[in-house]
Amino acid sequence: MNRIILVDDEAEIRELLTDYLSAHGYHVVGAENAETFDQLIENQDFDVALLDVAMPGEDGFSLARRLRASSQMGIIMVTAAEDVFDRVVGLEIGADDYVTKPFDLDELRMRIDSVVRRVKGPTSGEAETEQISLGGLVYDETRGVLVDADGGEHDLSEGERSLLDVLLEHRNKVLSRAELLDLLEIGADEAFDRTIDVRVTRLRRKIEVDPSKPQFLKTIRGAGYKLVL
Repeated sequence: MNRIILVDDEAEIRELLTDYLSAHGYHVVGAENAETFDQLIENQDFDVALLDVAMPGEDGFSLARRLRASSQMGIIMVTAAEDVFDRVVGLEIGADDYVTKPFDLDELRMRIDSVVRRVKGPTSGEAETEQISLGGLVYDETRGVLVDADGGEHDLSEGERSLLDVLLEHRNKVLSRAELLDLLEIGADEAFDRTIDVRVTRLRRKIEVDPSKPQFLKTIRGAGYKLVL
């Protein structure tokens, strides 16, 4: 059973998430602040910590920084703030993912599942694969499909899949069109100015909630594209 420690000063949030995640097979322990968290982890092991950012006393960022310095436990930051700066700070200090309140419970569970798989690795006899969370979708890298919160699978074309695989390999790095053409091994007879643009547009339709305002596959003006995770 996967073990989750939930640190949030709001009792209603702790109760809601504990009931929901417990009903889906997780063992959940709640803590109202960093002090209680420290006491709990002295004698218990957990796979993932859900850390609220804004708490009285030590905040979630400080707790995440301490935790990452001493543990490989998965960390998901939970906050009511929508500031991109907060997301960047959380990821820079070692968090695995970032969820903004109010969140969809099924999406949160999928994100937890993804972090657990990365932390624990493949089970015995299971092919090593990476499950990548893209908002309400999870990308199954081995099978090349997107899985939604209801378990529905959405196929990617070979071009979309190869582009996503390259972007994942170079995540959070800006890649020019020329670099992408090279990495995708697109021959000269296939390459033209909009080859990459067309693939990006098609992939955005699959992974973005609003392709006109992409959250993950960003256009970096005058430079190229970047997959932000």
